[in-house]
Amino acid sequence: MTRFLFVLPLLLSLAARAQRPTDIWYFGQQAGLTFGADKVPQPLNDGKMSTYEGCAVATTAKGELLFYTNGETVWNRQHQPMPNGNKLMGMGVSTQSALIVPDPGSGNIFYIFTVAPQGTPNGLRYSVVDMTRADGLGDLPRVNLLLIQPVAEKLAAVRHANGRDTWVVAHRWNSNAFVSYLVTPDGISSAKPIFSNVGSMNSGPGRNAIGALKFSPNGRNLAAALWRETNKFELYDFDRSTGKVSNARGFAGYPEAYGVEFSPDGTKLYGSCNGVGGGETRIWQFDLKTKQALLVGKSANRKIGAMQLGPDGRIYVAREDNPNLGVIQAPNALGKDCKYVDEGFKLGGRRSKLGLPAFVVVPGS
Repeated sequence: MTRFLFVLPLLLSLAARAQRPTDIWYFGQQAGLTFGADKVPQPLNDGKMSTYEGCAVATTAKGELLFYTNGETVWNRQHQPMPNGNKLMGMGVSTQSALIVPDPGSGNIFYIFTVAPQGTPNGLRYSVVDMTRADGLGDLPRVNLLLIQPVAEKLAAVRHANGRDTWVVAHRWNSNAFVSYLVTPDGISSAKPIFSNVGSMNSGPGRNAIGALKFSPNGRNLAAALWRETNKFELYDFDRSTGKVSNARGFAGYPEAYGVEFSPDGTKLYGSCNGVGGGETRIWQFDLKTKQALLVGKSANRKIGAMQLGPDGRIYVAREDNPNLGVIQAPNALGKDCKYVDEGFKLGGRRSKLGLPAFVVVPGS
């Protein structure tokens, strides 16, 4: 019995490390990459999706492809549109047009959350994917169920403190309110969302809705990029038990702020911005201990966009219409020691746009 009790935690630990839900990315102009067991990325050229900005990918726990979407069309693992998967009301020209959340009570049901671009009336909606349909390739029995309208182009998700459920967070348009929905085995808490009035207004011309939202790896912080005319990055606290957003603090003066991402250790926040009209591409690092802002990279590209932390601990940067992604190689390091490489990952002949896939943040994974 003593030996069994010793071995069981080891087996559970190995099982936890085997979870690989962020190993496959599809994005841009039919571009993609995959992280193998050694976490070394390789380009993927079998994707059929073209999206200017938002996208999301669903895999098994072992990292095997299930489906992917740009918020308009859903492609199955054979890279064919699902039978009812071409009518979603997000758009690939929305910063974070799609986000996929597994149903905590079923291994076969997934929710696709979508946000429309520039505060238009389509708002925040969700569709249901059932992987038992279409001979195991998946189909959508319900699509475009409205949660709230209008919203900005921001969408992010993090695991609840209970380790099972998931918070999905968006931002109301013409408001300073974040809205959080809890996904449980009983469904989506559409009747009782959590509102948090904090931080800057998301309002004005529709283009002001542009900009990403991202959770820190530990789920305790949330960051947002606010495009014209706000031109800033904001940082907030997040309570994974209640879904409340609080304690806004900002970094201002960053024209056309677009992408945000945290370092793996959560001590640094990174932001991408392009200058008014593009052409002044900058990557900034904000040391969250000292509040110091450091310019850590410039791009030869006219526009850069989303930033996404990979399972290899590096941060990837979308470069518009470019066959390479930028890479922050050591994002825990201070200043230029983080080693930004502008042409850091070759896409095998395919091209990036402004988006990279969004994933649910699972603290401790």
